[in-house]
Amino acid sequence: LTIAFLALFAAGHHRTTALVCYVVAATTDFLDGQVARRTQTVSWLGKIMDPIMDRVLLFTGVLGLLIVGDLPLWVPVFVIGRDVFLGIGGLILQHFRRRPIDVVYVGKAATALLMVGFCDLLLGLPVMEGLGLVDVAWLPGLNSQSAALGILFVYAGVICSLVTAVVYTVKGVQVIRESRAGAAHAR
Repeated sequence: LTIAFLALFAAGHHRTTALVCYVVAATTDFLDGQVARRTQTVSWLGKIMDPIMDRVLLFTGVLGLLIVGDLPLWVPVFVIGRDVFLGIGGLILQHFRRRPIDVVYVGKAATALLMVGFCDLLLGLPVMEGLGLVDVAWLPGLNSQSAALGILFVYAGVICSLVTAVVYTVKGVQVIRESRAGAAHAR
């Protein structure tokens, strides 16, 4: 569905159909995680695949919005850069601990805020007048430029994503320190 979304959205002729594909993909991803947690059928594969699928959804939404000019360039650079940073960190941590770091709530909140914001930006409605809070071109909606209301959810999601990156970095450093201390103690 994400590939269908990107092809339809970038073509510009089927924005509503593209949005339906994106919403269905995001909703089924969310429901899959909820069902697994509530039925206690969380698996190792699920713990690995869930964040990957979250990233695929976010990346395709970001790329589609960037292609059509509905999103400032810094947002996809930040979202993709943060995920590359955390992905590399996860690979490094595999040398110190086999089990991945557990997902943190603020990370789930970041994903939800970004997905809601991207879905609204994909729809393009409702459009709000610029709030005039800042005088910089790269913050549509917060400056005097009109934008879809979803941009505010995107900004909140970016802030939560930054917090998540800090939390995972701190946890990763703790894992490395504990591993090295255990190895030194074992000698």
